Formats: sequence, structure tokens, C-alpha cells
Amino acid sequence: MFALSRLAGRPLQISLKCEPLLAEQLRAAHPSVRPGYHLNKRHWNTVVLDGTLSPQLVKDMIEDSYDLVVSRLPAARRRALGWRSKAP
Repeated sequence: MFALSRLAGRPLQISLKCEPLLAEQLRAAHPSVRPGYHLNKRHWNTVVLDGTLSPQLVKDMIEDSYDLVVSRLPAARRRALGWRSKAP
């Protein structure tokens, strides 16, 4: 799982998996990025989608979360998903 949300919640919030150091940096830089709600706070952030974050930053956090999870799947599963590492 790389993301979860209560779609009926207002404001909309999404919890995303994140590297621990980056998670802390994002929380320090953005008040709408908080430790994961009811999740391992070291590895998860809950992002409040209240318009204070740029759409590109939200997209990047979602993509990073997906890549973090998929990168740890077996090679056959990664190939089946058509996933390619961003690493050189």
C-alpha cells in the first residue's frame, strides 16, 4: 500500500509512504504535512489537501510513495506493473 485516504473527509487528506529523513523535512517545511495519522509516523505522512501545497509537490509525493513501495516488490511483480526505476 502506498496511499490511503478517507474520500469523504473534508478537507481531503491523503497518507503517503515516505523515506524517514524526507518525511521529517517535508513536515518541517509545510504545516499541511503531518506525521501519518494512525500509521508508523517514521515512514508515513498525512498530507492535508487544503490548497497550501502546489499540485506538483503533491504529485511528486504520491509518485515517490508509489516508487518506494514498488521498488521493494519482487522483480517479476515490478515488470508486470511496467515499473522502471528512476535511478540511473
